[in-house]
Amino acid sequence: MLNPKTLAIIFILLNFALAIYFYPQLPDQLASHWNSNGEVDSYMSRDMGTFLLPVMAVAIYLLMLYLPRLDPLKKNYKQFQSEYDSFILVMSIFFTYIYTLTIVFNLGFYFNMSQAVPPVMSLLFLFIANLMKKSKRNWFVGIRNPWTLSSEKVWNKTHKLGSLIFKLFAVVFLFPMFIPNSMTIVITILLAGVTGLFIYSYMEYKKENA
Repeated sequence: MLNPKTLAIIFILLNFALAIYFYPQLPDQLASHWNSNGEVDSYMSRDMGTFLLPVMAVAIYLLMLYLPRLDPLKKNYKQFQSEYDSFILVMSIFFTYIYTLTIVFNLGFYFNMSQAVPPVMSLLFLFIANLMKKSKRNWFVGIRNPWTLSSEKVWNKTHKLGSLIFKLFAVVFLFPMFIPNSMTIVITILLAGVTGLFIYSYMEYKKENA
């Protein structure tokens, strides 16, 4: 059975295969961004629009592959290596999904992007919630601030709460599918949740060192 990193490479190669195959059929200007109503509000040239996401997928893959090697706490990755490797695969699948939507749309099969993206974003947040619950102290993955990095106990408590909050985020990201113009609400809830986690980690650190 192929490991997650190898599967991630296959999805990245699939992006480039799609780019090369459909390039001649795409318009000179590609829709590249959609507003909260699913309306196109930005375009790119065919070259940039066709190859930007595949190249970004490669960059993200390499970044996630090598960052643990630079981490002063790199030994801790061994305790959640399986979840981390799976996250690399999930990110590659996510890029492939978004890229496929972009190609299909620009081939003339129009649909509401604000309806197509939220489900996969919801699944992504569910996976992040699981990763947070499993992760151990490190400098690159999770809620990283002076208080979580200074205390394993604070890290574990913060990420246990963070896992629950990110599951809530998974539900919140479905709002645009049912509530028009709800992206402002979604972003507000996301910012409030992340801010709350930072405050919680500070309070737990102060309690531990009182």
